[in-house]
This record gives sequence, C-alpha cells and structure tokens, in this order.
Amino acid sequence: MFQIIWILLIGLVLGLLAKLILRGPQSIPWWLTMLLGAAGALIGNLVSGWIGVRHTGGIDWIRHLLQIGFAVLLVALVSPAWGKSRSR
Repeated sequence: MFQIIWILLIGLVLGLLAKLILRGPQSIPWWLTMLLGAAGALIGNLVSGWIGVRHTGGIDWIRHLLQIGFAVLLVALVSPAWGKSRSR
C-alpha cells in the first residue's frame, strides 16, 4: 500500500515539474498530471535499465533525467488532446 502512495506522490511531483518546464497552458486535471508523471517515471526506469544506467554507485542522475524527460513528453502529448476532447 505504501508503495502505491509513493508512486503517486512521485508521479505528482514529476507531473508538476513537467508542467513547469513546458510553461504553456495545460488544461489537464491534477489527477491526469499525477498519472502522466508516474508513467514518465516508469518509462524512464525501463529505458535506464535497458541502456544500463539504472543503478550506479551514486545518485542516478541519468535515470532521473530520463524520468523527467518522459514525463514532459507525456504531458506535452496528452495536454493538447485533452483540451480538444473537452472543448467539444
């Protein structure tokens, strides 16, 4: 149970960071921001494991940058589609 709460909390933080980085009008609700951030974290973890940088001796900077990058990508892709679907 604690792991699910942790995933959602990290997802919210990454989603909010993605929205700050994009700096445009994103009309997605907070729960979708949280889910997209969690999905970005998951994809970033998978890619970092695939390229061999998931676990290093110190802070896993590349893994964290990949997580933020995928969260930004997901928010950038979903936000316009969400706005179009809600305006109809």
